[in-house]
Amino acid sequence: ENILIVISIIVYYSCQHASLSALLLHGSSGLSTFPEFVAVGMVDGVQIDYYDSITQKKVLKQDWMKRYTIREDPDYLERITGILQGTQQVFKAGVGILKQRFNQTGGAHLYQNMYGCEWDDEDGTTDGYHQFGFDGEDFIAFDLKTLTWVAPVQQAFPTKRRWDENRADNQYRRNYFTKECVDWLKKYLTYGKSTLVRVSLLQRRPSSPVVCHATGFYPDRVVVFWRRDGQELHEQVDLGEVLPNHDGTFQVSVDLNLTAVPQEDWGRYECVVQLKSIEDISTPLDPALIRTNGGKTGSGLTIPIIIGLLVLLLAAATIVGVLLYKKRNGEWIKLYRRTET
Repeated sequence: ENILIVISIIVYYSCQHASLSALLLHGSSGLSTFPEFVAVGMVDGVQIDYYDSITQKKVLKQDWMKRYTIREDPDYLERITGILQGTQQVFKAGVGILKQRFNQTGGAHLYQNMYGCEWDDEDGTTDGYHQFGFDGEDFIAFDLKTLTWVAPVQQAFPTKRRWDENRADNQYRRNYFTKECVDWLKKYLTYGKSTLVRVSLLQRRPSSPVVCHATGFYPDRVVVFWRRDGQELHEQVDLGEVLPNHDGTFQVSVDLNLTAVPQEDWGRYECVVQLKSIEDISTPLDPALIRTNGGKTGSGLTIPIIIGLLVLLLAAATIVGVLLYKKRNGEWIKLYRRTET
């Protein structure tokens, strides 16, 4: 008998909105080397942490998460590990209940439960969602406005009646989605921003333009320009397109033509990178900071600034992503469940 449960927690920053959620996988594949239960944390589809039933331990996959837990929540890993150990048992039992309600005896089954909150960093508005699904179909969802549950299928009616009666828990959910979850989201964004955006000065040959290259930022709203004596340049420059990286972040380059500029005047120039909610990043046009085809002309420059995440997904996480991708093609996307962060 093969049972597959997927619960997803995804944290992502998109356009003006930021969203926080999480992701878990429970299943029985018949393979002793494949974990029965997997939990994967994501930032805009990029893995930030991992847990499975073989290791029985939550592992952080991003340095910014490690810094966050050390500074803000040193007991985080131990606490969340304990929660996940209990969760895998709860959802294993939950599949058994759903199989009975849908009159199913065996086979592979998909149970998705996703929750999350959204925050608009421009007008401050928030929203939340908490939905469950079974075998790719909506099962039950929380209505944040009415504080009641919506059951689109008859098999969910018993759950709706029981959960609607628990008014205290539903009130907690509203408070969580509009306040607590948003507070966590802001903290994660603050720490997550400080990881991977890099700014470098590049030059192929001494006669070539100097390229200011910024990469690793997300979302794609960025302003990069050259300025001289504090004034933005509109001549001598060539702005490239914002291009996607393989990890979901973006990159852009701006060329500066220095043909008519003596090197003693280079100190008057600097490249500026502007991203929302952070201070401008200014990189002076210093020969020691320029990377060339022959290597660095000096010490080189790789400046970490605020925003973005990179990661290589583990095999189990990739499997989860494929499953979720298929369901997304079926337009079953936002399904969430509360955690106890």
